Amino acid sequence: MEENALQTIDIQRILSLAPVIDEHVLGKDIILGEVHGEKVEKSEGILKMLQYPVRFDGYIFFFLKEGHFQVDHNLNTFDVRSGSIMMTVPGNIIKVSSYKPEHIADAELYFLLISKEFMSGIHLDINRVYQESLRLWNYPCIRLSEDDISLLVEYFTLSRNILHSRMKNKKNVLGALVTSFAHVILELWTREISHSRKAENPSTARINQLLERFIALVTEYHNTERGVAFYADKLCLSPKYLSKLIKQASGRSAPAWIDSFVILEAKNLLKYSDKSVKQIVYDLHFPNQSVFYKFFKAHTGMTPSEYRKG
Repeated sequence: MEENALQTIDIQRILSLAPVIDEHVLGKDIILGEVHGEKVEKSEGILKMLQYPVRFDGYIFFFLKEGHFQVDHNLNTFDVRSGSIMMTVPGNIIKVSSYKPEHIADAELYFLLISKEFMSGIHLDINRVYQESLRLWNYPCIRLSEDDISLLVEYFTLSRNILHSRMKNKKNVLGALVTSFAHVILELWTREISHSRKAENPSTARINQLLERFIALVTEYHNTERGVAFYADKLCLSPKYLSKLIKQASGRSAPAWIDSFVILEAKNLLKYSDKSVKQIVYDLHFPNQSVFYKFFKAHTGMTPSEYRKG
């Protein structure tokens, strides 16, 4: 996929868009946020931003101790309930689909945003572990035990205290702590998902693996390739058989998956870039603005200009 078709949000951009986020920040590398009690107003800005599809160029750990949110993660909707944690890696698109101010009145959530550069410096290739695992694709959100919750809160508290300390070497200290935290998270994910997958029969596992490969290809090529035949050829299947299996695995047709990724990309560019509609049409390889307008309105009920202004 061509790089100029992507519009990503990084920590620096988040801080410029939501400057009232609280004080748990380490340069352009880490944002540590709390949303509960007096912290609600300070951190609400980032939740409002997540009402729209966001492609974050980094890692997000979203830990909900109390409350309930629905979060869209790469076109799938997940219930994030009390005692849950959700993780995303660079390139994934995330959106809080059911955000309302009253949802956070009694909520208690913690979030950790880490830049891609910072994570690459701690010598833990969490992105490879995540992307190569079908289980993590299907289960970006897991439930935790009370002991797990207590452990993660301790990590959060220790990280916050380090950020507020007078240490001159905070980045290296936090790097060691994040490495430890990441190993704990991967251990929890592996343990929890292994329980969930025991009931899955081999046939279902193969179809889910195909779905993962298809989605990975759509993620990479949707800006330039919108025909099922292209993806079927990549997967060494006929278009008809691929469509049948994708529908069976996800309940959604292959063309619908492709169109949904294109719409998310268009929304992301309209909301978070300064590019003209004409430039977006070019980046997304539509033949002309008229075709793009019809496509966008058919899927959203709005014109691109209306969505951008809204």
